[in-house]
Amino acid sequence: MAAHRSKPIPPLYTVYILRSTVRRASLYIGSTPHPPRRLKQHNGEAKGGAARTSRSRLRPWEMVSIVSGFPGMVAALKFEWALANPHLSLHIPADSRISKSTRRKRNGRPKRPIPTMTSILSNLHLLLRVPSFARWPLSLHFFAAEVHQSWQACCRAAVEPIRDTIRVLTAFRRDHKGDEESSERLGEAPAESWGIHALPLDYAPMKVYVAKARSIFEFEREGACVVCGEDLPPGQGLYAVCSNTGCEGVGHISCWSQHMLGEENNDHVLPITGQCPKCKGDAVWGDMMKELTLRIRGLKEVDKLLKKPRRRKARAESDG
Repeated sequence: MAAHRSKPIPPLYTVYILRSTVRRASLYIGSTPHPPRRLKQHNGEAKGGAARTSRSRLRPWEMVSIVSGFPGMVAALKFEWALANPHLSLHIPADSRISKSTRRKRNGRPKRPIPTMTSILSNLHLLLRVPSFARWPLSLHFFAAEVHQSWQACCRAAVEPIRDTIRVLTAFRRDHKGDEESSERLGEAPAESWGIHALPLDYAPMKVYVAKARSIFEFEREGACVVCGEDLPPGQGLYAVCSNTGCEGVGHISCWSQHMLGEENNDHVLPITGQCPKCKGDAVWGDMMKELTLRIRGLKEVDKLLKKPRRRKARAESDG
């Protein structure tokens, strides 16, 4: 049997909160790399879905919030299970547990408490603060104004805030006016490209970054490590490239890690951001690792991303 080939960090992997548009108290938590396709499955428009969302009297469902930025399926599944089972998850310390089971199943195991939107969002806030997940490169997306308002209420009620580098993004329909100052707007695009349908499902947003890195390594312009100053022999180590546009700062992955963690002056093992010694901009560890894994594990994906369009297609695009 051939050894399993490691894959690059996916362009998108999410954990989502689903809500029935017919009975808003009916909620569901799941994970997927393709939210639009998964929503169609839950609504019976495509094969798949889950038994709990198959009742026609609860359809259609809507995705009201997602958490994105997971490095792969396993990571997303861990977070999904913890969010769906906060009364059992070992990721949540016993003294911090919000949801507790008061009933038991026939086999004696604790029965899952009936979730509400407030309880889910409160546990989401808690999970983003526990050591297991607190430093992951995650972002929150809200597609319903009232759900985002509930999230803000949870933030105000929480004892501790979530990390300030976690982005909170909102995209509400035109009939929902909610210009929260603490959020970044995703925009109010036409229905076909609104909300989950506007999320990038491929590596297109990384095209400039990936092209920069490929040029550096193909033409052996690695130079010296921007952190330790040692020469970087081509093809002889794991080198990471600054995530800032226009900067060609390259360094040993271990040096980047120590440099970023050193700036935080703590005992963490997973960096988040840090100042690039070359351009002085804030380099993002999660973006750097996605580019690195794409470069060393995703040759086909990179070739596809950087492939030049055919002349006829390119001319049609320029005429349009």
